[in-house]
Amino acid sequence: MRKIVAGFFLSLDGVMESPEKWHFPYFNEEMGQAVAAQAAGADAMLLGRATYQEFAGYWPTAGDDPMAEQMNETPKYVVSSTLKTLEWQNSTLISGNVTEEITRLKQAPGRDISITGSATLVRSLLREGLLDELRLLVHPIVVGSGRRLFPEGGEQTPLKLVESQTFGTGVVHLVYHPA
Repeated sequence: MRKIVAGFFLSLDGVMESPEKWHFPYFNEEMGQAVAAQAAGADAMLLGRATYQEFAGYWPTAGDDPMAEQMNETPKYVVSSTLKTLEWQNSTLISGNVTEEITRLKQAPGRDISITGSATLVRSLLREGLLDELRLLVHPIVVGSGRRLFPEGGEQTPLKLVESQTFGTGVVHLVYHPA
């Protein structure tokens, strides 16, 4: 069975919004390898509506960006109750019984299904028992404000730490499975 693996850049105070404003000073070869390993282990992406719209607005016209071909060619599954059509190539809409459709997707042959961004989707998959792995790259910076991966008022969700690594920049790579 395929695994659904979500990965996030986080600040020390849990902010995941706009990592392009705080993440790059901490990026090094170790982090690049961790990010590449998640991408290499997957042959499909699962996206929420907002992340899909952001990515679809950039990647199809990204031109020389070394990630453009991979992002455009990889099959994308988009969870949305509001979108009716998807323009970005290799994109499939999931809008009916999301739990049932994602369960069926996990049972199909293939490698991991990767999630980048899409925090609302990740939280719902965790609640439904559909998220298999959560990879966090926690940066040694307090951003102070912004959207958090787990906002206040959410449910308690126990996780099991299965791997950790500290990079030379102080970033900590944490890998969790549902407990």
